[in-house]
Amino acid sequence: MESAALPVNRSKGAAPSFLGQLLGFNVIWAVAFAIVGYIVAHWLGGKIGANIAAEQNPGGTDQDDIAILLGLFGSIIGWMLGLGFFNYPLKRMLGRAPSLHEGVDSSTWRYFRLCTDHKVVAMQYLVATLFFFFVAGLNAMFIRTELTSSNATLFPAGNYLTLVGLHGTMMLTMMSAGVIGPLGNWLVPIMIGSRRMAFPRIESLTMWLTVLAGFVLLSATLLGGFPTGWTGYAPLADQARAGIDSYLVSFLLIGIALVLVGINILVTVVTLRAPGMTWNRLPIFVWAMVTTSILAVLAAPVLAAALYMVMSDRSIESTFFISSSGGSPLLWDELFWFFGHPEVYILALPGFGIVLEILPVFARKPLWGYRMAVAGMFGVALMSFMVWQHHLFMSGINANLRPFYMFTTELISIPTGLIFLNGFGTLWKAKIRFTVPMLFCLAFFFNFLIGGLSGVFLSDVTSDVVTHGSFFVMAHFHYTIMGGLVFALMGGIYYWLPKMTGYTINQALGKLHFWTMFIFFNLTFFPLFAAGMLGMPRRVSSYNASLHTLNVFVSIMAFCLGLSMLIFLGNLVWSLVLKRERASDNPWHSKSLEWQIPTPVPSYNFEQIPTITGDPYGYGLPEAPVVDFGRRGAVAAGEAGA
Repeated sequence: MESAALPVNRSKGAAPSFLGQLLGFNVIWAVAFAIVGYIVAHWLGGKIGANIAAEQNPGGTDQDDIAILLGLFGSIIGWMLGLGFFNYPLKRMLGRAPSLHEGVDSSTWRYFRLCTDHKVVAMQYLVATLFFFFVAGLNAMFIRTELTSSNATLFPAGNYLTLVGLHGTMMLTMMSAGVIGPLGNWLVPIMIGSRRMAFPRIESLTMWLTVLAGFVLLSATLLGGFPTGWTGYAPLADQARAGIDSYLVSFLLIGIALVLVGINILVTVVTLRAPGMTWNRLPIFVWAMVTTSILAVLAAPVLAAALYMVMSDRSIESTFFISSSGGSPLLWDELFWFFGHPEVYILALPGFGIVLEILPVFARKPLWGYRMAVAGMFGVALMSFMVWQHHLFMSGINANLRPFYMFTTELISIPTGLIFLNGFGTLWKAKIRFTVPMLFCLAFFFNFLIGGLSGVFLSDVTSDVVTHGSFFVMAHFHYTIMGGLVFALMGGIYYWLPKMTGYTINQALGKLHFWTMFIFFNLTFFPLFAAGMLGMPRRVSSYNASLHTLNVFVSIMAFCLGLSMLIFLGNLVWSLVLKRERASDNPWHSKSLEWQIPTPVPSYNFEQIPTITGDPYGYGLPEAPVVDFGRRGAVAAGEAGA
């Protein structure tokens, strides 16, 4: 644990000249070295593949996969080299002392290179994930445009499948980092009273691996696309064109990043909590990050192993998933969904944490059932590993196993229901302030409830037979993830971005964004339950003409939903780039620790490590201290909690 008397370097670091910044390690050189790395490794892979073909003449192996996979891994090495990630181990081998202030200065360039300030890394994460979120949303607009006709008109079937795969994979991979990346990295150290993350360079590495994963996934369009959707099912993955290699490497990068960021957060919370920050005083958002990190550390390695097995099937003729050679495509289903269903809660748990953190602030009441909320999160994390085979109800699963997985799938609704009770208990008889963050949190409960209730139909074998593979599943999933996580993330952005950037966010535009997004989200996805029950299949661009009118309506609503996101983007540009109105230190009158320090937050976070004297949810309670910075800090914290 850090000492309260730990000295702090208040200087931000001297900013090198523009030419020095340009010639130093940064994203420009990372792109250049990534391209060179791909070319060199692809050439080497081509030579290796040609030699194998000449010596063994393998019948079914596409030797281009060796070149492409090696090329993609070469681009990873070049990317890291250009960003300067190899500098530290080289310096250590040369006997030079390490520094925890690499890339930390006041220049704008720190956002375009390796930086060990957790707040800079968080902002890099935020910009990157929002960029890929909008790219994935644009793909969704293409998909809905195609579905305005009952026959394929804009995209051939193969290109349509690639659109569906890019949309789903990018949304899932980027949203895995959508909360734990920007908000987790920015908030966790400050919320526990620390000046940094436990492993600052690993923190920066996870961000840049995530960015590279997004661009590698987009490169699939240059390599022929992939027909598997976001699930990468065998044997399609073994038979697919070279674009599937980009999918495999991209997902692998995300898996590695998830493991590393999970370890970093767990070690940070365990070892760097401020004096007095006991486990029962830990903010609920930090508990959400802890449980999410546990899931990431345990589940993502299984995905990485499965991805490696597909790569070896495609490149060196192993037969893990090739049934004609003794393998089993069902093995992929087992491995993928053992990761895939915990992945759903890697997305959902951060949403729970955001909502339960914000509700007490605008209800002006303590968080109801704090310990029950923590137990609910751990219950969800535990049960998420016991339900994956409900994805295999229609894939030949042993019939005797179906009742068990039906039971565990429905049982997970109990810890989830506890979290709902925490929210409703906090709102009971509260004096609610309907700010933009609060509106998004309230919408979270509405949307997630519909997603949860519709999930009951998919957990039961008899109804899953009817709804499996239909738009009913897609509607359920979007209500759970977009209606849950994305709405919670938007609430978190509107709530914490003034502290993160130092500038206020326009509330009028924020409310316009909320109402358009909420209304058109429901008008887009609720009709898809009906479409699914009427037999509308997923991942096809041609469908029964009787569903044409319904699909046209859904597409129009989806376009309006897309426009609502442009309102959000316009609000960010107006508030953070054009108007730039300074935010106060604590505009929401919150009692949590991050709001008790200056805005903008200094690079060292705390001039003196605080002593925590209470939990951050004592709203309306007399004599409820939270933190002691000394006499001046304690008074400020008390005023903030009034």
